[in-house]
Amino acid sequence: MDEISWSLTAQKNLEAIADHIAKDSPYYAVNFVNRIMRYAETLGDLPELGRMVPEFNDRSIRELIFHNYRIVYKLQEGKVFIVAVTHGSVDINRKSKRERWEIG
Repeated sequence: MDEISWSLTAQKNLEAIADHIAKDSPYYAVNFVNRIMRYAETLGDLPELGRMVPEFNDRSIRELIFHNYRIVYKLQEGKVFIVAVTHGSVDINRKSKRERWEIG
């Protein structure tokens, strides 16, 4: 099993998603974020489950799709480092620069 780490950016992304959903339903906000986290945990056993992120053209930068969200992660020496969770409609190149994703 590979070790999974969440960046501060990814943690803040999850909080923002929860805050947005909680405006309508605090229950569904918690449930949805927990489901994202459980889905990401599958990377511990299957780190290459996600596809390569087309915008970065780097085999070590991958993503899982969960509903309308992209769980972006980097594979590094037997570790899975989740760098961001972003809505699929967002320009991922711009967001990665604005949030200073830890992908380098």
